[in-house]
Amino acid sequence: MANEMWGGRFSTGPDALMEEINASIDFDKRLAVQDIAASKAHCEMLAARGIISEQDAARIIDGLSAIASEIESGAFTFSRALEDIHMNVEARLAELIGDAAGRLHTARSRNDQVATDFRLYVRDAIDHIRGQIRSLMLSLAEKAERFADVIMPGFTHLQVAQPVTFGHHLLAWVEMLARDDGRFADARERLNESPLGAAALAGTSFPIDREMTARALGFNGPMRNSLDAVSDRDFVLETLAAAAICATHLSRVAEELVIWTTPQFDFIRLSDKFTTGSSIMPQKRNPDAAELMRAKSGRVIGALVTLLVVMKGLPLAYAKDMQEDKEPAFEALDTLSLTLEVMRGMIADMEPNAQAMRAAAAAGFSTATDLADWLVRALGMPFRKAHHVTGRLVALAENRGCDLPDLTLDDMRSVEPAISEDVYSVLGVENSVASRASHGGTAPDNVRAMARDWIERLKSAA
Repeated sequence: MANEMWGGRFSTGPDALMEEINASIDFDKRLAVQDIAASKAHCEMLAARGIISEQDAARIIDGLSAIASEIESGAFTFSRALEDIHMNVEARLAELIGDAAGRLHTARSRNDQVATDFRLYVRDAIDHIRGQIRSLMLSLAEKAERFADVIMPGFTHLQVAQPVTFGHHLLAWVEMLARDDGRFADARERLNESPLGAAALAGTSFPIDREMTARALGFNGPMRNSLDAVSDRDFVLETLAAAAICATHLSRVAEELVIWTTPQFDFIRLSDKFTTGSSIMPQKRNPDAAELMRAKSGRVIGALVTLLVVMKGLPLAYAKDMQEDKEPAFEALDTLSLTLEVMRGMIADMEPNAQAMRAAAAAGFSTATDLADWLVRALGMPFRKAHHVTGRLVALAENRGCDLPDLTLDDMRSVEPAISEDVYSVLGVENSVASRASHGGTAPDNVRAMARDWIERLKSAA
């Protein structure tokens, strides 16, 4: 038996295998809210333009509202034989209101219908994710203000480089997330055009008002080319690219949390809420939530690659390949949303071990750069010479088994006779971080000011 929605050209129904590969209702039923909203906007426009009667429009709107209630309550029965969310809704509408349901599809196609629904869905997902990103940023900024004075080592190559503050490190994460928020905002702005009314690919001969449906659905306006309107999936690609970068940032943060919770570092404590134990080793506290974040970033990155591969060889306009855009997008956006929420919970509960952090910051000759800078400022030495002198002093301290502040003045003068007692004023880690007061530097006053600025901006935006 042919499909009643499109089967006029066909004498028999599809093979069971064809139905299996062709049906998308198992996943695109998530578009139900958006599909009904777009159908209502289309129906109201058709009536306003005199394309269908006001009576039929009223019946259609009432029927769509009833279907929305059925779906929300779980009473709606989805049929794989009807392929997708659009045909499931239309078939149920026909059961509820009869022939008037058939007028709803006037001047549209499933091609512009799905493009509209998916844009609405992705737009909603972006708004939700941006809220989560900002909530995480606020949690980090509040922690940064609280721990602006806690000294820790800054690393390059995962080797101790210079002292920084814990608050400064947290604000680095805030900056990363702020760029993620900006990328999602940019993606939202570009996607916010309506494909509805492009029909299958060439537009329609009916006197529709695409501006009206665009406004009704919150779009900035209609897309300007009907071919592009039904074939474009840049809006998903761009959103997934933003999601992949954000997931990568979260993975980098998670990696640092994993390292910092090891006994060798012991920089932070994570609560029982986001750690697990071992089935055999009773002493273990494993940062499993952070480890899972690292892995889940691969799923988000994979979704982007999947859709890039789907789209790379498609001619205009619509092709059934594009049905494969939704599952990876749904999974990626769900995964990112979950990861952001877990990270926010971990950060809220995280406490630094200030003593361990400071001890690590004071080791590894972390104030060597401060010494070199002092040689430049106090002795007028060219920086390259100061770098060489400092390197010799580091080697001397290493041979003596001590750190730079532990060298005597005579030890230092054996390398550079002009060094004075004042050199010790720059060698302590507290002095080091306090001196880094340049814009964006780690000085505690800088950190407090920047954290407060972020807190005010985020609360104002919320």
